[in-house]
Amino acid sequence: MGTLASELGPHAERLTEHPRVYVDANVPAGLVAFMRTRLHWDALFVIEHDDLRRARDGEHFRLARQLRRTLISFDRDYLDDRKFPPGESGGVVILTAPEERGYVALLTRLDREVFRPSLASCALPFEGRKLHVHVDWPGDTIQL
Repeated sequence: MGTLASELGPHAERLTEHPRVYVDANVPAGLVAFMRTRLHWDALFVIEHDDLRRARDGEHFRLARQLRRTLISFDRDYLDDRKFPPGESGGVVILTAPEERGYVALLTRLDREVFRPSLASCALPFEGRKLHVHVDWPGDTIQL
C-alpha cells in the first residue's frame, strides 16, 4: 500500500477531462485564474495552501509528480537537470515572457497544441521532460 496520493493519483487523472497542473508560488494569481476560468485547467496553486506556500523547490518538484500534475513555474532553477532530474518529474514547464499578455498567449498555445491533444492519450504530456516556453519558442520541440 502506497501513500494516499500514489494510490489515488491514477484515478484522479481519469476523473477529469482537464489538464492537471501544479503551479508554484512565483506565478501570479491572475494567471492561475486564467488557467482555471478560461482554459479550464485543474490548477493546484501552492499559494492557496498554507503548508505549501513556503515549501522549497525540491518539495514542489516531488509533490507535482506524486500528485500526477505538470509543474508550471517561472523559476528557471527547475531547468537544472542535476537538481531536478527530468526522469523523476511529472513534467516541468517554465514560462518566460516580458508581460502578462505574453504569458496568456503562451498558456493558450500550450493548451491548444499540447494539453488538449494529449488528454485522450496521456494525462501528463511532459512526464519525464522539461520545456522552457518563451515568446520566441518555435513549438517544434514538442514530441508527444
